[in-house]
Amino acid sequence: MSKIRYIFNTLLKAIKFSLFAIKFLCKIISKIFESILEKLRFSITFKITVAYVLTFLTVFFLMSGTILISFKYYIDNGINGDYLSILGTILIVCNITGLVIIAVIGARASKKFLSPVDTMTKTVKEISINALDKRLDVKGSKNELKDLAKTFNEMLDRIEISVEQQNQFVSDASHELRTPISVIQGYANLLDRWGKDDKEVLQESISSIKSEAENMKELVEKLLFLARSDKHTQKIEKQPFMMDELIEEILRETKLIDISHHIESDYNEKFTLFADRKLVKEALRIFIDNSIKYTPEEGTIKVDSYVKSTTAVVTIGDTGIGISENDLPNIFNRFYRADKSRTKSSGGTGLGLSIAKWIIENHNGKIDVWSKIDIGTVIRIELPLR
Repeated sequence: MSKIRYIFNTLLKAIKFSLFAIKFLCKIISKIFESILEKLRFSITFKITVAYVLTFLTVFFLMSGTILISFKYYIDNGINGDYLSILGTILIVCNITGLVIIAVIGARASKKFLSPVDTMTKTVKEISINALDKRLDVKGSKNELKDLAKTFNEMLDRIEISVEQQNQFVSDASHELRTPISVIQGYANLLDRWGKDDKEVLQESISSIKSEAENMKELVEKLLFLARSDKHTQKIEKQPFMMDELIEEILRETKLIDISHHIESDYNEKFTLFADRKLVKEALRIFIDNSIKYTPEEGTIKVDSYVKSTTAVVTIGDTGIGISENDLPNIFNRFYRADKSRTKSSGGTGLGLSIAKWIIENHNGKIDVWSKIDIGTVIRIELPLR
């Protein structure tokens, strides 16, 4: 019995030493392992698997060494007995100890690798429509969670920009609608007080109300167009048509409604364009109307068209007041007016160029603008023939 007790005491001392050595080596291996993974990109699954494998190998080699040392000790000291029983006891103790060590270290490794999930969950819970500026911050090695956080942050950036644009759009639309409504209300009150008996007041009020109602109708139609385009429900019905005929039609209509400018065309090449004729005409009309608004009387507005390779090119040039370099990058923004001092009657709603840009871009075309103050502006539109 004393020999068996001595064997077990020796074995327990060896196990304690092994556990201490395992703990010390695990810390070293963990630091080395983490430093390597910080610099390399591995999946979380791979990291956890490697952690388990390294833990198992560490336990296996240490336990194997302990068993060999113990047996060598028994043999050197000539200890006899039931070696199978002793071996079974040692293996059972070693396996149980190894299992506990692997479970503890594996759980810690898994918790460490998956800890960013808790951070992400807490941050996501704090995000709301009034707190869209929060972003996920997953520090540590590069892995799937880092990619997920980056993708989520990019999505939040797009949502925040979209919400800001929507709020700005609603604010600008409300501001634009407030003016005609106030004018109509003012003239209605004027009619109520004096217009019933004063024909001049009656006529002035009726004319102003009709004008403001027309402006409001135009604004609402443009807002609806942009709303449909934002929702991707604006229909584009493409079909082949003669571009030169469309240009001639626009020039003819423009000359009928505007007699204070010189409307010209040096060359109008004959070719077929596959596009939505109605929308293309609307876009060209917007650019021409813009030139009319900002070109002094007796000024020249020139519309030309030709084919370059597989692209239709339309240029609209004027001898107007021009656009400053500061305003030029913003002219296609909604509700933007280059000249803040101009009234709405001359400056429009600030939506026309946004609509024209949408039409051209949704025909896979592009717009280039050149302009100099007091010299004029040239709009160059390119559209694919098909």
